[in-house]
Amino acid sequence: MLGLWLNTIERKYMQIIKINLNKITQEQIDLIVDYLKQGLVIAYPTDTVYGLGCDARNVEAIKRINKIKNQKIKKLKKQENKRPLLVLISDYKMLRQYCFINQEQEKYLASIWPGSVTVILKRRPNLPPELTGGLNSLAVRLPKSEFLIKIISKVGFPLVSTSLNKKADKPLSDVQNLEKYFKYLPDLTIDAGECKKTKPSSLVDIRDVENIKVLRK
Repeated sequence: MLGLWLNTIERKYMQIIKINLNKITQEQIDLIVDYLKQGLVIAYPTDTVYGLGCDARNVEAIKRINKIKNQKIKKLKKQENKRPLLVLISDYKMLRQYCFINQEQEKYLASIWPGSVTVILKRRPNLPPELTGGLNSLAVRLPKSEFLIKIISKVGFPLVSTSLNKKADKPLSDVQNLEKYFKYLPDLTIDAGECKKTKPSSLVDIRDVENIKVLRK
């Protein structure tokens, strides 16, 4: 019944739950997982900034995230909806499901993960172009947050992670008054208080591990 009530393209209402990241309950985890499995969009705390997320395999959910992010832009250029989005994974097994990775790359990842570094790898052909921008690469991160690991492990798929804001605005440090900031809202907002970090993850291209490129510090 939850999905029948919530699954609309342009939501005007959203559910909000407050959580303590150190004392999250099983009931709260189950609720978040339920939303994600139904292809709905959430606003949630990452280990960097607040983000917008959904099932990284779900085309309609990805389109809704792009619509939420791009709503400030009156004349939307086609490329705005073709920009790749990064995803969060729960472990290396999930990484191998969606990316090609060799021993040298895995050794490098062991030195930076889990943490706030996003890497670009060659992707496998099992994710929609709406997520990857039609590129053969994927931006992916293994977060340090136990909360995120629990959620991603339980849903069993990568989670889209893009900063909670409209394009050209700074990422939001809290989720207060989202209904005044966004015209189109996520389905569920997870309020964990003010985010101490306001800087997105760094971005590193390791497709050629002998020539690593830092794209964002």
